[in-house]
Amino acid sequence: MRAQGFDVINLSIGEPDFDTPDYVKEAAKEAIDQNFSHYTPVPGYPELRQAITHKLKRDNQLVYAPEQIVVSTGAKQSLANALLCLVNPGDEVLVPAPYWVSYKEMIKLAAGKAVFIESNVLSDFKVTPEQIEAVITPRTKVFLFSSPCNPSGTVYTHSELQAFAEVFARYPHVFIISDEIYENINFSGRHHSIAAFDEIFDRVIVINGLSKGFAMTGWRLGYMAANPVIAKACDKLQGQITSATCSITQRAAIVAMNTDPAESDDIKRMVDAFKYRRDLSISLLREIPGIKLNLPQGAFYLFPEVTAFYGKKDGDRVILSGSDLCDYLLDTAHVAMVAGAAFGSPDCIRFSYATSEDNLREAIRRIAEALSKLKN
Repeated sequence: MRAQGFDVINLSIGEPDFDTPDYVKEAAKEAIDQNFSHYTPVPGYPELRQAITHKLKRDNQLVYAPEQIVVSTGAKQSLANALLCLVNPGDEVLVPAPYWVSYKEMIKLAAGKAVFIESNVLSDFKVTPEQIEAVITPRTKVFLFSSPCNPSGTVYTHSELQAFAEVFARYPHVFIISDEIYENINFSGRHHSIAAFDEIFDRVIVINGLSKGFAMTGWRLGYMAANPVIAKACDKLQGQITSATCSITQRAAIVAMNTDPAESDDIKRMVDAFKYRRDLSISLLREIPGIKLNLPQGAFYLFPEVTAFYGKKDGDRVILSGSDLCDYLLDTAHVAMVAGAAFGSPDCIRFSYATSEDNLREAIRRIAEALSKLKN
């Protein structure tokens, strides 16, 4: 549409609209000048894995040894490594919905069976311990979730995670993959990891990376922290698929991992901007009749429920689903969003506020105008 001259505002983007901090870029330039251009160990430079253990201790009070860390080409590869090493054909993977789009496909690649646990805007897109326990079977191998969550922005509290841990303590055959890639974009205070609970620590695989918190999406670096057996298996798997990630990115990542987020002006400035945009977007969207919203405590997405518009028409065009509504808003308002069906919640749409205030104000103005044209 842009190629045809339309002014499209893109609210489908899943990356920060900020640049990588200068001190990280300088470390990469220095690494190039120092000829860090050769193969590295498959799980990452020892200095980087040591820096990651330092970060986990400093920020999360989690104690790991460097050999428990595997660095990969993005958190996406870390997730895939873990699932491919843990899941055998027919094993069940429990996934709260909404979920990040790739979870479902990664489970398919591992020949596992995804078991989705439903939530909605009224529950703040959170699942309960009772819901989880009700679907655990002898075939359950993994519980896979994210907090803060893409697409809902939901953040589980320490007490909520503790209640999950109490359930998993009763089922020692279940592993937990905790996707914490949005850790630093958290408006509720200190991030909490489910790995903090001793009774399940050895069965938790923590996934994280640099793309969101340090605005380094294109650098492609993620990592896992896991018990030594799982880490070794993922090291072996990765060695046969990609080997290590970019050497220059790894050298820059050492500097990033040694940066305390609580003392980083770059991270604080980004998080403050996202919180302001969240509040602005919610205040404007809540003026539109029919939009149902929770108050997400992290990431940079809103995930409104839009069922109030089902059955409404604009001329011959009828809205029957969230996907229909996304298509309608793209065609009519020239605002791009992602249908909730991609995330396992077809009655919602994902709205990214990782863009400028001007874009957000104009996009929501257009959305309101387009929705006002829909009639019963």
